[in-house]
Amino acid sequence: MIASSVVIDRLNKMYPDARCELNYNNDYELLIATVLSAQCTDKRVNEVTNILFNKYDIFSLSEANKKDIERIIRPVGTYTRKSEYIIEIAKKLVKDYKGTVPNNREYLEQLPGVGRKTCNVVLSNLYNIPAIAVDTHVSRVSKRLKLARKKDDVEVIEKKLMKYIPKENWSKFHHQMVLFGRYNCKARNPECSNCLLNNVCTSKDKTI
Repeated sequence: MIASSVVIDRLNKMYPDARCELNYNNDYELLIATVLSAQCTDKRVNEVTNILFNKYDIFSLSEANKKDIERIIRPVGTYTRKSEYIIEIAKKLVKDYKGTVPNNREYLEQLPGVGRKTCNVVLSNLYNIPAIAVDTHVSRVSKRLKLARKKDDVEVIEKKLMKYIPKENWSKFHHQMVLFGRYNCKARNPECSNCLLNNVCTSKDKTI
């Protein structure tokens, strides 16, 4: 296995100021944007939320017409289900926390459309809680760098990364892995020739 310190050092050189690329101005906007980002690019989500959040706040969203929301978020895919999710999330947040997003993992993970990955993103960015959210990019890169096995699911990958990576680096490391997977170690045609991690990447199958 590649030394995690080497991976951290080189990711720091490539992405020293890594951060979430979803646009948001407050807590509920980040939560909803992250839910919308499932199986969709951050760029497309930002285009949609620019319209959505200019029209609705958390209170009006809780009372929004589902068809109106569907029309706005259609470009992000699975818009019928996602519109149900975000309206229900808004209703629950207004009812339970006066429209704010609590620092409460158990509560957040029972919201519709919110799994562990989404919860990790939200708690990490809003409350600076160390967390590693494993999305498709983090999963792919972890396997290529042999930080995880091909058969590992997202929960196993998260546990392994939490073991290998110092806790104080978890949140930044997550963002770095996402950006690295998005712009360098892409699913198709990864840019291996100019990659700072190429000489320590032990994966023979770059199509993972």
